[in-house]
Amino acid sequence: MTSINVLTVNMHMGFSLLNRRFVLPELREAIRGVSADMVFLQEVLGEHAHHARRHADWPAGPQYEFLADSLWTQFAYGRNAVYPHGHHGNALLSKFPIASHENRDVSVRGHEQRGLLHAIVRVPDTRGDGHEVDVHTICVHLGLRESHRQKQIGLLCDVISTQIPHEAPLIVAGDFNDWRARGHRLLRRCGLVEAFEHAHGRVARTFPSRWPTLPVDRIYLRHARVTEARVLSSRPWSHLSDHVPLLARIAL
Repeated sequence: MTSINVLTVNMHMGFSLLNRRFVLPELREAIRGVSADMVFLQEVLGEHAHHARRHADWPAGPQYEFLADSLWTQFAYGRNAVYPHGHHGNALLSKFPIASHENRDVSVRGHEQRGLLHAIVRVPDTRGDGHEVDVHTICVHLGLRESHRQKQIGLLCDVISTQIPHEAPLIVAGDFNDWRARGHRLLRRCGLVEAFEHAHGRVARTFPSRWPTLPVDRIYLRHARVTEARVLSSRPWSHLSDHVPLLARIAL
């Protein structure tokens, strides 16, 4: 049986709660310390000319490349929001080969720009016979309005049912902004199991980072099983974003 560690975090573009400090270098060290095989990132900057001028330790390249460094040799980026001074979106860091990736626009016209980053990751089988498992992953950041989320979850479920082989392992993780858990019921109808609900009886509270009270971040699975699930709510995590991360051990 092959097991992998999965981390998801809305990284708030590398800034702490209320944008008080630029913490990207500290965030990289914290992520490196949890031995994650795949990292699902939301609100990651591909480019931001204004911030680059203001902060001496701003990375020369995209934030996801800075975070990947030499530990996660594979990464994929889905650009969601574009503006004159830069762009941001979702990203996946992986220790395993990323065979393909596609960013699907699920924005509601005239409102927040949102996307689903769908990647296929080839995970080696631990039996050592050279066999690989194609794991489908979707990094999610949904809208703030309930009506938008309902439409976006409908599009997500359509991708799952029509674009992903039914027998393939699937991990869907990210910021669902679903604090009322109305979308959670829809996702369960799509055949997904939420890792923290399965392990602990309820979805995890992840926002705001200093006093997590709202369950907005999730890790959903299909044809995979959670063996351990933790909310990383203590220091340094509580000071590295406005969300705290979720870490899960997943058996394929």
